[in-house]
Amino acid sequence: MLPIIACSIVAMAIILERLWMLRPSRVVPENLVARVWQMHRKKQLTNSHIATIREGSPLGRILSAGLVNRKHSREVMKEAIEDVGRQAVAELERHLNTLGTIASIAPLLGLLGTVIGMIKVFSAITVAGVGNPAVLAGGISEALITTAAGLSVAIPSLMFHRYFGGAVHRLVVRMEEEALKMVEVMKGQREKDPG
Repeated sequence: MLPIIACSIVAMAIILERLWMLRPSRVVPENLVARVWQMHRKKQLTNSHIATIREGSPLGRILSAGLVNRKHSREVMKEAIEDVGRQAVAELERHLNTLGTIASIAPLLGLLGTVIGMIKVFSAITVAGVGNPAVLAGGISEALITTAAGLSVAIPSLMFHRYFGGAVHRLVVRMEEEALKMVEVMKGQREKDPG
């Protein structure tokens, strides 16, 4: 039971942390590209503004990589954005492998508890025989409790692992769209304001 309890604590910590860190408003702030375009159009886009954009969000880090290279060609700008984008995606996916591992091993830990409980049952049978059900009840109870505990940890962990995987995918698509929109605007491919 101790490993299952440890897994449940780690899983709960990861779930709470990822719920906080993967909020769309934190990862992809509203109208960031429009604000960048306004500053660029008014020639107010300085290094300090770019540093502020970089510190604000994962999307800001991606956009700032393109802004630093805005005087270079479109390809250089996109390559810089892609490099920083890979790092941002890795940050968004942080701890998801651990959560997936917990979802995989918690039922196995429960099964291990079941096997240990059944071993105790058979040991009790060899010592006391099958005539005393109270002797058998302890081992059977342990077997059932550990199985239930392992599944109780694994099911929510798996659900949140899948949910966070989908959320990361949606956020990455939005960040790609926003970064491409900025590149198009900066390189004169779009005529109208991105807002």
